[in-house]
Amino acid sequence: MRYDRTVHLDTDFATTVSRVREALAAQGFGILTEIDVTATLKAKLDHDMEDYVILGACNPPLAHRALETDRTIGLLLPCNVVVRRDGDRTAVQALDPNTMVALTGLDALRPVAEEATRRLDAALASLTEGGADS
Repeated sequence: MRYDRTVHLDTDFATTVSRVREALAAQGFGILTEIDVTATLKAKLDHDMEDYVILGACNPPLAHRALETDRTIGLLLPCNVVVRRDGDRTAVQALDPNTMVALTGLDALRPVAEEATRRLDAALASLTEGGADS
């Protein structure tokens, strides 16, 4: 089972991170957390790796609906979005919201997952407008 929704862009890493933030905001997502994996691994393990950041995105109305259905769903929140260098391109990857339905088996979460998917797909699509592709 695929659990990601991914696009690749021909823009540099910093520009992509900024554009991802804007695209998510346009779809009602705020960034609650940001983990600079590259810096963390360098500082803690002296390991060098490509640019890699994890953004914890949250759409409060969707999160509320999911939590009203299942309090344990907080284990799968916020929606993680990864921005990373992938060769000479930048990958943007979002956790597929349908994963929460698949993992929990709760059909009551399906409407929330479907709306979250629509919003995430719209954000990803907006990043690819103008020549980049998935």
